[in-house]
Amino acid sequence: MQEVPIRTPTIALGAFLKWAHVVRSGGEAKYWIQAGWVRVNGQVERRRGRVLRPGDVVEVGGRVLVVRAGGNAGAHAFSP
Repeated sequence: MQEVPIRTPTIALGAFLKWAHVVRSGGEAKYWIQAGWVRVNGQVERRRGRVLRPGDVVEVGGRVLVVRAGGNAGAHAFSP
């Protein structure tokens, strides 16, 4: 399980996947989500705009990512 700090109070699922370096683009995020390859809190999520909050758990590509508050405003808070 990896913690992924975000800089904002919430983040859209598609943006989170890019922020966490799971995908390279919004189009790739859209494809993975619509294909049913992404779970949020144990449920398959097919909405790219699903709002994530600290504490949410995202499962994708064999990885388990936990959304955390407190990302550094000056740099990516996530380190793969």
